[in-house]
Formats: sequence, structure tokens, C-alpha cells
Amino acid sequence: QVQLVESGGGLVQPGGSLRLSCAASTTIFSINRMGWYRQAPGKQRELVATITSGVSTNYADSVKGRFTISRDNAKNTVYLQMNSLKPEDTAVYYCNAIKQSRVYWGQGTQVTVSS
Repeated sequence: QVQLVESGGGLVQPGGSLRLSCAASTTIFSINRMGWYRQAPGKQRELVATITSGVSTNYADSVKGRFTISRDNAKNTVYLQMNSLKPEDTAVYYCNAIKQSRVYWGQGTQVTVSS
């Protein structure tokens, strides 16, 4: 079992920045892939960014150049640095982990981009 706890969401103005954190209950070195997804009201959950145990990253086109995913194995934490935020980035952001073919989700953290 892997428990994931997100933090760092909040209200930010357009053009601002936020850093989300996802703390795992187990060593993330053993997790094949971790990532961030988001779900806006009335829309399907979509991939934002992923990072593998080999530190390969992947980003949705809509966030490339603005968001950066990283991991700190010593702290069992994955981060999502979000810069140049836009109103369309408003959503609940979920942390995701895949370990030995099992998928785990956090409870989500709200990000609202508004003036």
C-alpha cells in the first residue's frame, strides 16, 4: 500500500506561482512512476506531468515550459513547481503513483487561479 498526501494548493493570481508537494508513505525509490493529474469542474481528469524512477519526465503540452516535476527520494516527496499560472490551470490536482502495476491516488489539492 502507498498513501499519498498532497499539499501546497491555494488561490493565486494569473502569472503567479505555486509549488505542490506529494508526500508518500513509502520510499519513492521503489515506485516505478509518480505524477500529477488534474480535474477541472465538468471535465475529465487529465495528465499534467510524470516522473519515473529513472527521473525521466513527461508533460502535457498545455504546461510545457511552465511546470516542472521533480522528486526528492530522501524525503519521499514529489513536487510540481507551477509558474506563469493561467485561469485555465484551475483544478483539483491529484498525486498519482504506480508501483508493481498498482495505481494509487492522493486526495487532491485545489488550485485556483483568479484575479
